[in-house]
Formats: sequence, C-alpha cells, structure tokens
Amino acid sequence: MTITAPDPATTTTERVIPRIVSVDDHVIEPADTWTKRLPAKYQGIGPRLERLRVDNLAFDGMNYSFDIVDNSSPNGKFADFWCYEDLKVPMRRIITAVGFEPEERTMLPVTYEEMRKGCWDQTARLADMDANHTEASLCFPTFPRFCGQTFTEAKDKELALLCVQAYNDFMVEEWCAGAGKGRLIPLIIVPLWDAELAAAEVYRNAARGVHAVCFSEVPHFLGLPSIHSGHWEPFFIACEETNTVINMHIGSSSRMPATSPDAPAAVQATLSFNQGMASMADWIFSGILPRHPNLKLAYSEAQMGWIPYALERAKSVWEQFRGWAFDPAVISEEPAFYFHRQIYACFFRDDFGLKNLQDIGVDNVVFETDYPHSDSTWPDTERFVREMTADLDDESLHKIIRGNAIKMLSLDLD
Repeated sequence: MTITAPDPATTTTERVIPRIVSVDDHVIEPADTWTKRLPAKYQGIGPRLERLRVDNLAFDGMNYSFDIVDNSSPNGKFADFWCYEDLKVPMRRIITAVGFEPEERTMLPVTYEEMRKGCWDQTARLADMDANHTEASLCFPTFPRFCGQTFTEAKDKELALLCVQAYNDFMVEEWCAGAGKGRLIPLIIVPLWDAELAAAEVYRNAARGVHAVCFSEVPHFLGLPSIHSGHWEPFFIACEETNTVINMHIGSSSRMPATSPDAPAAVQATLSFNQGMASMADWIFSGILPRHPNLKLAYSEAQMGWIPYALERAKSVWEQFRGWAFDPAVISEEPAFYFHRQIYACFFRDDFGLKNLQDIGVDNVVFETDYPHSDSTWPDTERFVREMTADLDDESLHKIIRGNAIKMLSLDLD
C-alpha cells in the first residue's frame, strides 16, 4: 500500500512548528553519478548501474536471498545493482522505504522505478521535503556507504580517489545546486586511506562552501588507524580550519552492535546507538577536543536519551581514575565541558531524551527525518514533532528543529 502526503488543508495548526532543517537524510545516487564523471578507461570497472534478473527469491522472516540469472529468463524479477570492481550491490526496499507500510519495508531487491522518485531525483525530493514541512536537508551517501567505506576497501586506489572526487562533485554541483541550492546541504566523503588526501578533499570542497564531511564513528573497525594514533591530525586540522563538521552516522564503522551472529536484526536496530556512545567516550578521552577546540562533531541517527548517563559515568572516570586511565593535564575539564562545547546529538524519535533535555543541553541537539529509510517519519514529521515537543517552549523548539542545525552547518537561513 502506498502512503501519500497529508492534505495541508487538514493539518492541525494549533501550534506553529518551525520549518525543519534535517541533519540526516539519504540520497540514492542517480544512475550516471560516476559514469558521466570518470575517465573513459574506467567506464567498465567504475561504479555503474546494471539491471539484472534475480530468481529463487527466499525470505526467512528477516532477509531475502536470491540468485542472479540470465536476463532472458522468464522467471524472477529485475533489480538494479551497483557494480564496481568485484562488487554487485542490489538496491533494496529497506533503504528506499518511504511510501511503503512497515511490513512492506523489506530486504527485497528493487529497481529505481519501484522506489519513490524523491530518493534519487532532486525535483521530486524537494517536493517531498515541502510535503514534510522540511526546508533543508543534509544527505548521506548510499552506494559509497555512510563514510565512503566502499572506496576505502577498493583495490585500485587511483580509481577510488577519482570516485570520491566524482561523488563530491555530484553532491556540490548537481544534488545541491540549481533549485536545491540552500535547501539540499552538501555533505562530502573523503579518501579515508590517506589522511593527507582526506585533508586536501576537505580544503577543496570548503572552497566551494561545504561545511560537512562524513567520518567513521570507530575507524579502527574499518582496519584504519584509531583516532588516538595521531594519524588523522591533517584531517582534523583541515576540518577545524574550514569550520567543517565531522558527521558520524550509525553504521559508519561497518559494524552494528549485536549479541550474537544469529540474533535477529531487531537486536542490532535496538542497540544502534551503542557505537555512538562508544565513539563519544573515545573522542572525549582522546585529547583531540582540547587540542582542537573549534572542531565540531555530530552523531547522526544515534539519538540522545543515553547521553546524560554516559556523561555522568565519564565524569566519575574523570574524577576517580585520573591516576592511571588518562592524562589529566590534557583532559583538564570534565567530559560534559567538551560535549557541550563541541558535540551535537542528532535524533528523530526520542521522548526520553527530550524529557532530559536540561541534562543534555538544548544547544547540543539537532533534528533529522531520515528520508528515505525505514525509520523515517515522512510524510508525518510535523505531527511527530508537535507531539514530541508539546512540553517545550518555543525558543527550545526553534533551536532543536532548525536553529542549532543552521549554526552547526554554517547555513545562510533565517
């Protein structure tokens, strides 16, 4: 069953809700994102879309399995695959979920025609934003994954660098240009395998007005140096000097918390904030935030209800373990000081966090709609906001729904 946007004439207006600035949405890259930007010699190996027939679909209650068969076969269905080096990655309904009822948001492979057009088309996306009371949107990548891991794992790093640059050119010159300028906010990826190249890409795009970059919540899990290693200093310096926010989406370490390999995906989904909590402790005791006091971090889709206790526990460690667990000469302020100065929590559903907003900090919270993923509140986000924030004063509501995001991302709004 297809869900349609609500009739504006029937939408309640008992309280004016500011137009939303969403700091976490997603773009499904158009089919020609890389093919029209890469040199001719890479056309057959660079990222490209192929429509393949899949058959022997099986569903175990959680996942679909399938076989790729000859396109001339009369059986099965067509699905669109991103192909790159040895990869064949199918588009799935779960990442293009808007417009479907919850029970229809599955791992079934799909074509672009089976998605809502706003997933990949700028004009349609802006219309869906209008239908959802959303003025501006920051979009994470899909095929490159949440921080560009796809290209970091690639064999040919010369091609991988060109792919990173091509994606960023698409983001700045196409997705966030024209009618989308000022409404679709550019968010870039960097070549994570080389900190100097990553810094160069930050500088290149900052010169084009970009103030947001993807990064891994736990780079060690990607086989990369940890944030404690000193390896990332060129990248951190570039972000601080250009006022570029480091955005760390859940899953950007290519690992979701789970209790066992055979646990249902619902366990991972419930625990998805855990990597954000671990990452925040990592950053607070790393010494990076004192060394780079103007560096800003955002934990995308990690929610915020866990933050008061995490800061409470970190404070106890800071007070009681200073003889052996960290360098008190470097971490000279209590953990909440660094959080309130430099870190943003991003949420879309978190009643508990809103009830404890005083302990989190109203200036450290930003909002997201997560379009087009299965967690998205589209097309009813205005209603969700109204219900969640009924007890907030107008000033706090404005900060959370748009004001803090405008400040965080250096936007020319309001």
